Amino acid sequence: MTPKSKNRKIEHGNAGQNGAPKIPQPTIERMSAYLQCVRGLIADGVATASSTEIAHSTGINAAQFRKDLSYFGEFGTPGLGYDVHELEAHLARIMGLDEARDVVLVGAGNLGAALSSYLGFPERGFRVVAVFDNDVKKVGEKLAGHAIHHINDIGKVNALLGAQVAVVAVPRAAAQEAVDKLVAAGVLAILNFAPTAILVRPGITVRNVDLTSEMEVLSYYLRAK
Repeated sequence: MTPKSKNRKIEHGNAGQNGAPKIPQPTIERMSAYLQCVRGLIADGVATASSTEIAHSTGINAAQFRKDLSYFGEFGTPGLGYDVHELEAHLARIMGLDEARDVVLVGAGNLGAALSSYLGFPERGFRVVAVFDNDVKKVGEKLAGHAIHHINDIGKVNALLGAQVAVVAVPRAAAQEAVDKLVAAGVLAILNFAPTAILVRPGITVRNVDLTSEMEVLSYYLRAK
C-alpha cells in the first residue's frame, strides 16, 4: 500500500469542465478508495454490494459515498445495491483508468528501483516506459527491463514516447531540475517522492509523497498512546 500523498494542485477540483460542477478535491481522493474497495470485492467473488457495505470497507460513511458518486451520474439500483463489476468500470473511467497510462521514472537509485518493479503499477494500468538518471555510470544499464537514459535526454526520449505521467525519485536538490525537464518534455502529471516542494506552471498536477513525514506522523501517534 502506498503512503498517503499530499496534493499540491488538482485541476479537477479547481474548475468545472464544459459547465460540469466542480469536483471537490477530497471527493477525487475518495474515489480511489472506492475503486480499491470494489476491486477487493470482485477479487473476493462478491457480485453486488450496498453503499453501507462499501462504506464499512472504506471507513467512509454511506451518505458520503452516495454524494461523491452523484457528481458523476446515477449508479446502482435502489434496494438492490451496486453491481460491483459495473461500478468498477464506472469508477475506473471516472479516474481515467479505462486506458493504460505510460509513465517515465526519474531516479534509478534504491527507491527508483523499487518503484520500477512495483507490480501494482501494471495491474492498475500504469506502464513504466523509460527510466532516467543523472549518474553517467548508470546510463545504458537496465532497470526493470528498461535502459537507463541520461536525464538530459528526457525531451528527446519522451518526444517518441509521449508519456504524460512521471514519477520523480531523486534527492531533494535534484527534484526541481528534474521536474522542469519533465514539464518541458510534455509531462502533465507528476508523482514526487523527493522531500521538497516543487514549483510548476498552471495546468501541471503534482502529488507529493514524503515518506519521512509520514513516519514522523506515525511516531507522533505512538507517543500519544
